[in-house]
Amino acid sequence: MSLYTKPHLKYVEQLELLKGRGLLVNNEEEALGYLQRLGYYRLSGYLYPFREHVSKIDTQNQTAARNDFFIPGSSFEDAINLYIFDKKLRLLIIDAVERVEVAIRVDVAYLLGSYDTFAHKKPELLHGNFTKKVSLKTGTTKYEDWISKHENQVKRSKEDFVYHFKKKYGLPLPIWVAIELWDFGLLSHFFSGMKVKDKITISKKYQIEEHQILQSWLRSINYVRNVAAHHSRLWNRNIIDQPKLPKEQPITVLEHLKGHAHCIARIYSLICILKHLLNTICPRNSWSNSLINLISEFPSSEFISIEEMGFPHNWLKQELWK
Repeated sequence: MSLYTKPHLKYVEQLELLKGRGLLVNNEEEALGYLQRLGYYRLSGYLYPFREHVSKIDTQNQTAARNDFFIPGSSFEDAINLYIFDKKLRLLIIDAVERVEVAIRVDVAYLLGSYDTFAHKKPELLHGNFTKKVSLKTGTTKYEDWISKHENQVKRSKEDFVYHFKKKYGLPLPIWVAIELWDFGLLSHFFSGMKVKDKITISKKYQIEEHQILQSWLRSINYVRNVAAHHSRLWNRNIIDQPKLPKEQPITVLEHLKGHAHCIARIYSLICILKHLLNTICPRNSWSNSLINLISEFPSSEFISIEEMGFPHNWLKQELWK
C-alpha cells in the first residue's frame, strides 16, 4: 500500500499553500491560470530553486537540501520566468539536435550504402561485438535487439514513403530509406555497432579523431533530446549520460571544458558540442546567435544563475563563441 498521504488540493488551495510558505504572488488571477495550464507538480521543479536551503546534503542528488519554505523575496513570477526560459531552451536544443540527427543519418546511410544496399541487414558489415557477443542477461546480441526494434518500426510505420516502397518493391527497405524511420536512440545504437574504421571515417568529418568520442556524444545528445521532447526541465538538469572529451587529440574549441566537472555534467557541455557539430554541418548557421540571445534573457533573479547550467563565468570569451 502506498505511503503517499498528501490530499488533492483545488487550484486556489494550491496557491494559498505556496503563499503560506512565503512565496510572493503579485497577480493571483494570473498565477491561478498558470497552475491550471501547467499543473502544480510541473511548476514545483521551477519553484524548487527558490526554496530555502538547509544545512544537510541531499546525497542522492549531490545538492544542498531545501525545506518547504521560500527564500524571502522570491515570487511566483520568478518561477514562471524560469519556466518560459526553459521552454525556449528546449526548443533551441531540439532545433540543433534535428540538424545533427539528419546529418548523421546521411553520413551513415551514404557510407554503409556504398557497401551494400541493405547494409543494416548484413551483420558481417558491422562490428563483431555488436553482432556476435551474446548478453548473459538477455541471451541475445545487441544487433538482435536493435534489428527487432528496427523491424517493429517498419511494421508500425504509417509513412507514405514506406507504404509506396513496400507496394512497389516489397521489403526490406534500403538503408537510405530505412534510416529515415530511426529515432535518435536507434541511430545512436546503430552507430555504436558499426565497424571502427567506419566510425572513424564519420568522426573525422567533424574534426574528431577518436571514434569513441562521437559515439559518446550521440548517446548524450539522445538523452538531452528525450528530456526536451518530453517537455521536462532542462536548464539545470544533471546530464546522466555525460559526454566524453578527446584525450589524445583535443578539439581546441572544447578545451575549456576539461577539468570542469560541473560544466560537463550540465547542459552547457552539450550546448558546446552541438555548436561544434553545427559548425561542420552548416558553417553559416545562426544557431549560436539565437543561443546567446536566449542566455541574455535568463531571468534576472538573485537566487538563480546560468552557472547552474554549467556556464563558466567567462563563457562568451571562449574561442567557440567568437
